[in-house]
Amino acid sequence: MAKNVSERGNFGTKLGIVLATAGSAVGLGNVWRFPYMAGENGGAVFILIYIGCVVLLGVPCMVSEFIVGRHGQSNTARAYNIMAGGTPWALIGYMGVLTGFLITGYYAVVSGWCLQYVYASLVGHLHGDPAYFKTYFTELSSDPVKPVFWTVVILGMTYFIIEHGVRNGIERASKLMMPTLFILLLIIVVASCMLPDAYKGVEFLFKPDFSKINSDVFLGALGQSFYSMSIAMGCLCTYASYFTRQTNLTKSAGQIAVIDSVVAILAGLMIFPAAFSVGVSPDSGPSLIFITLPNVFQHAFSAMPVLGYVISLLFFLLLSLAALTSLMSLHEVSTAFCQEELHLSRKRAALLVTITTALIGTVCSLSLGPWEGLTIFGKSLFDWFDFITGQIFLPVVGFMTCIFIGWWADHKIVREQYTNWGELPGRYFHFYLFLVKYVCPLCILFIFLHQLGWL
Repeated sequence: MAKNVSERGNFGTKLGIVLATAGSAVGLGNVWRFPYMAGENGGAVFILIYIGCVVLLGVPCMVSEFIVGRHGQSNTARAYNIMAGGTPWALIGYMGVLTGFLITGYYAVVSGWCLQYVYASLVGHLHGDPAYFKTYFTELSSDPVKPVFWTVVILGMTYFIIEHGVRNGIERASKLMMPTLFILLLIIVVASCMLPDAYKGVEFLFKPDFSKINSDVFLGALGQSFYSMSIAMGCLCTYASYFTRQTNLTKSAGQIAVIDSVVAILAGLMIFPAAFSVGVSPDSGPSLIFITLPNVFQHAFSAMPVLGYVISLLFFLLLSLAALTSLMSLHEVSTAFCQEELHLSRKRAALLVTITTALIGTVCSLSLGPWEGLTIFGKSLFDWFDFITGQIFLPVVGFMTCIFIGWWADHKIVREQYTNWGELPGRYFHFYLFLVKYVCPLCILFIFLHQLGWL
């Protein structure tokens, strides 16, 4: 064991730690899901509740996974096993790895759609009336070849990064992609906010209407805070196993939460001013990105078609980068597991994960097209992967992690990790334990019941 741990890679800089882990959290959940969730739930008031949920749920859960990962100094499954002392609590880690693995497969399909839209923007295919954009997406998602091709392409890009290791692959790519993502965001935000009547979109995001607060808004914000920070997928635990002894876990979690929230809010600033400028409803739902927005950008910049072309291209480049940073962390969860548990080289482990997740992605993609008749209780295989991982596995793993850390794990070990073996004051340690013991499990239970329609 000691030999294996000593040979493991680690992040070389504090910036690398923050950017890589933030890249895990910043994905399509921020750039795609957050804006339409905010649009459906009252804008500014949703954002305020979301930020509160990030502080009370997201950060403590993130710190808990960091503690397990750094203490174990190994892949997620083994890290939980080490912390649990070989007891059945170790199953949390295996379930986390499985969750990350399954999500990688179908998430790569959606990520592939983003690459197709980059290509379509480059060659000038994204133009027409609203009906055209709806038809374009429907034909793309049901096509037997294109989505599979782009799924394999983005998984191949991910493999190239992962097989180069932690410092030369993940950290180096994160240092390049995360600043680029921010620059693209800011460019599109400025362009969007300069449109006529853009102030209505800004007002929608920052002027709260407290009359819109209800249980659905609260539970929606709670669920978004849980998913947008990559909790319970094995990503945070795996990345934490590459942290050094000097890494301040709570400070890192706080910095990542700030980056995650800023990106989500900027995504709203990027989308809603443009949407209000052309009179598009902010509650367009999941279709916002692939159907509504291409039409919005085309009409918002109709007086300057070249600018509209550039903004559309930059937007889908941004989406692809956000997808890739998250896909990278999801891939690493399974790669680390295969490398250490199957005793494979990093390249072989990464290749095995790439091939198997590509097969899952192919099946998920085909279930939306040629295999759409193959349903189980009315759901396609793509929908089942999304439902089982997102609405069952994630809440269960998150809930059990909180119970494990809060009630079962040796609090001496938890405190050592929290305070870097006494080098940090740990003044909020007892508050953290209170949140993990009582508040976080209750919040996750609410999310779970709400998703199943029982609350």
